[in-house]
Amino acid sequence: MADALKPFSAQPIKLSPTLPVGPLRDTVIFPGNSVPIISGRPKSKAALDVAWNSDKLIVFVTQKNARIEDPLEKDLYKVGTVCLIRRVVKNPEGEYTLQAEGIARVFIKSFTKTEPYLEAEIEEIPELYEKTEQTEALIRTVREQVKRFLELGGNPFFDQANLANWSLFTYSEDPNQLVNSVTQAIDFKTIDKQQILEMVSAAERLQRLSELLAKEIRIMEISQKLNQQTQERVSKMTKEAILREQMKSIEEELGGGDTEHAEIRDFELKIKKSGMPKEVRERAHKELSRLIKMSSYNPEAGYIRNYLEWLTDLPWRPGRNGKIDLKKAENILEEDHWGLKKVKERVVEFLAVHKLAGKMKGPILCFVGPPGTGKTSIGKSIARALNRKFVKISLGGIRDEAEIRGHRRTYVGSMPGRIIQGIKQAGTTNPVFMLDEIDKIGMDYRGDPSAALLEALDPEQNEGFSDHYLEVPFDLSNVMFITTANILDTIPPALKDRLEVIRYPGYTEDEKFHIAEKFLIPKQVVNHGLKSEQIEFEESGIKSLIQEYTREAGVRNLERELSAVIRKVARKIAEGDTKKKFTITPDEIHKFLGPIKFLPILAEKQDEIGMATGLSVTEAGGEVLFIEVTLMPGKGNLLLTGQLGDVMKESGQAAMSYVRAHWASLGLPERFFQKVDVHVHVPEGAIPKDGPSAGIALTSAIVSAFTKIPIHKDVAMTGEVTLRGRVLEIGGFKEKVLAAHRAGVKVVMAPQDNQKDMEDIPDYVQKDLKFHFVKHMDEVLNVALTRPPQSAKLKQVPVPPPAYMA
Repeated sequence: MADALKPFSAQPIKLSPTLPVGPLRDTVIFPGNSVPIISGRPKSKAALDVAWNSDKLIVFVTQKNARIEDPLEKDLYKVGTVCLIRRVVKNPEGEYTLQAEGIARVFIKSFTKTEPYLEAEIEEIPELYEKTEQTEALIRTVREQVKRFLELGGNPFFDQANLANWSLFTYSEDPNQLVNSVTQAIDFKTIDKQQILEMVSAAERLQRLSELLAKEIRIMEISQKLNQQTQERVSKMTKEAILREQMKSIEEELGGGDTEHAEIRDFELKIKKSGMPKEVRERAHKELSRLIKMSSYNPEAGYIRNYLEWLTDLPWRPGRNGKIDLKKAENILEEDHWGLKKVKERVVEFLAVHKLAGKMKGPILCFVGPPGTGKTSIGKSIARALNRKFVKISLGGIRDEAEIRGHRRTYVGSMPGRIIQGIKQAGTTNPVFMLDEIDKIGMDYRGDPSAALLEALDPEQNEGFSDHYLEVPFDLSNVMFITTANILDTIPPALKDRLEVIRYPGYTEDEKFHIAEKFLIPKQVVNHGLKSEQIEFEESGIKSLIQEYTREAGVRNLERELSAVIRKVARKIAEGDTKKKFTITPDEIHKFLGPIKFLPILAEKQDEIGMATGLSVTEAGGEVLFIEVTLMPGKGNLLLTGQLGDVMKESGQAAMSYVRAHWASLGLPERFFQKVDVHVHVPEGAIPKDGPSAGIALTSAIVSAFTKIPIHKDVAMTGEVTLRGRVLEIGGFKEKVLAAHRAGVKVVMAPQDNQKDMEDIPDYVQKDLKFHFVKHMDEVLNVALTRPPQSAKLKQVPVPPPAYMA
């Protein structure tokens, strides 16, 4: 086996133990190959000068990082190639151009010199190989891969000196010669070439070369396949284009109709009849000219065609307004909705001004109130009263600004925004346009849709509204925009400033009764396939349904419960019940709907200590809050629970501070709070609660807990309290009063400054409730507590003299 190992050297030259070193950038030289090199760095030229003047031998080593200008030992690989310098030519720029022939691979043991050139101690790596079946198989594989590489158009690099030896090296029986020749000629990565240079085993070198060739061949095959597919596609498109032109010529010769020409004529006619402003008409003609000049197979032709269809389909002429009949409009509004006095007044006022002035910029109304109060449905009634088309879009959950303004035409599948789409749907420039749920618009990285609404909802700007898709101004000044929201807090101030806010306070039980009797029951009877003669609701039955099965500011749940009752009757009739007429009484309601869902809110049967009734406003309307206070041994801490917001917690702290500061007038010991903890809890802890208006209720409950004086169970109170005991004005007065009325409260206590809001309270509610308007906490306690607290007698505590007088 030892006899099979044969050393190989490119030339029988004896190597010196130390030789000058020349660093190379992105180049690896293999033995048996002649490579041209250009050298310009000072150390490299100095090393070449020393080599040329001695035995013409130099070690060329590849740099690890080609960007390093002055490489050190750590920047060079440990294996290089000893080269014989065949020729050196000095350029006018001072660079050396030389021809180097690889002699042998060497291992750099150490550097013996770094200035003025690099010099290293070397050890030759013998070119050994062992003839085995595996080696023979790898040699054949590499030869086949080289052949395939050339067939696919591979261009190996050859120097003139190497070109004659290519065939010899490729078909050489020496695997090291084969590896050196092929790896030098093909443009592999520098790191892959260096890896093969450093390998000692001929089998491993052949294996690695085969892997690299296989990768190159695979890439070239894929590239060739892609080129072929592209060529076929281009050939097909060219063929189709030629055939289309030939078809056009044949149709023209035969006198047949040209569909494309007919489409162009159709667009020209639409543009002429559309009534577009001059600026828009010029833009349409410009796009039409582009379409005429464009080949039909051009993808952009479809985009232009779609754009022209949008331009020509939009209503550009001013909408016609019929004769305005104020009485008829009032009757329509009264027929469709019960109550809503302010809304109806505002619509009739708009009609009156329009009738006198002839033209008026459309108002931007914003209906704010709890769900189910008729904000959305009244939009249709307003459109009917104004004799206009009605369009509604829901803004809830929209987060992309392009939903309002449209997408730019550069995007595939782009289209105008919701507003322009709604105008096209209406087919007129003056519809009633409802933007539903404007308080639920989102915002993210795609933009802020509420900011895009600023232009559309500004009467001073919207006559030139610009959509990103159309890129031409569109007049929205004749549109009557109506927006709806549950709360105003989430609407940005700039947008809120453009809206005329009309509040929906929610319905009283009396209003709900009339709405059910006049609107909901007839509607549900028809929807369930019944006739009015087959079913009748008693007045007591409707009131039982309202009081015991619903508790809401609107009527949405009431309609749902009515539907459930009528559904039960419809089933009986469908099953063959011969009863001519079903009368719905309270007993029938309980039979159909089951147990009562809502007991009276005032569940307390007697006056309680530390228990106060407050009033609040939520998105669902007015609500009643119960505030409980209990005392327990402790260190004077205040604990607030019930998922209270920061503002309400601060109200509780202010209430506690007021009680501590006024201990004498409340009849409490001086240090009454030091050995007890106060726990304030607002039930229904899963519901978030916040706001300052529970201040007087919190204070009354704490005072009651310390003085052991009960609070009247039928008194509900609302008002913000200061540290000095002043009671400040609150918002949502009407909603809170209606909530108290629904809850069965008898007495409502509110700030003196809210007395002006009594004008908005219905007369029958004022008759059912007794109102106390207060300015100070003393008045609150006199009404709320079953008896006023007795003032404590102040003890005379001797005051020590100042320190400087002692």
